[in-house]
Amino acid sequence: MIPTTYLFVPGNRPERFAKALASGADRVILDLEDAVLPADKSQARHAIGAWLATLENAARANILVRLNDALSPWHTDDLEWLSAQPLGEVMLSKCESAVQVASVHARMAPSAQVLPLIETVRGVMGLNDIVSSPHVSRLAFGSIDYQLDLDLPGPGFALDAAATAIAMASRAADLPPPVAGVTPELAAERVNADLLHARALGFTAKLCIHPTQVGVVREALRPDAQTLAWASRVNSAWQTGSGQGAIQVDGRMVDKPVVLRAQRILALADLTH
Repeated sequence: MIPTTYLFVPGNRPERFAKALASGADRVILDLEDAVLPADKSQARHAIGAWLATLENAARANILVRLNDALSPWHTDDLEWLSAQPLGEVMLSKCESAVQVASVHARMAPSAQVLPLIETVRGVMGLNDIVSSPHVSRLAFGSIDYQLDLDLPGPGFALDAAATAIAMASRAADLPPPVAGVTPELAAERVNADLLHARALGFTAKLCIHPTQVGVVREALRPDAQTLAWASRVNSAWQTGSGQGAIQVDGRMVDKPVVLRAQRILALADLTH
């Protein structure tokens, strides 16, 4: 099942780890980057490693760790630590190349994956290279850091252009649709609005910074009853009339592209159930 909600937890707050895992988020991201001060990063690595060792494989499969970026002074220590961790997936901050992905993956099991977080102009410019790596699980957009990198005053065309490029690169590489960036505000209305905007740009998942955002995102992604009923009617009619080039549903002609959209709606409903 493709995850739709990713919940960040500071890596130096082990008392929050289990609560995050029980929050209902599809994935929990234990953070070694922005949420942890430089002086606390070693402690955070130790806390994460100790907790991972207590988990069963099924629970551990829902855990990612966000590493410091390849140009940071903490990246080498992250990689040395990673070599001893039973992780199936990690997030790489400010990813800008397939070489960076490969360097991280070299410290993991062959079947492990890397989730590049695109947060810079260089990262957007290097999308084709990044998605060429066979070890990439999907892409995520660090929209706040991207605004800072390009010195944008706020959301707008430039931010949407980068988001669209990430969605297009994901589709071209047959990756799952990307993960939208965080919403700093906790108000449900703001989270919902940001998610719907990201959805219009081709994103089907979101990074969360608080457990309350998880349910808001899942509800915003869930097709409404009317849309779901339409999708069910289309899919059922298509299955019944298989072999026909087009069918009629609700007085309208329906061909294969419309059926595929209906099937995607049904699949999204399953993911957000």
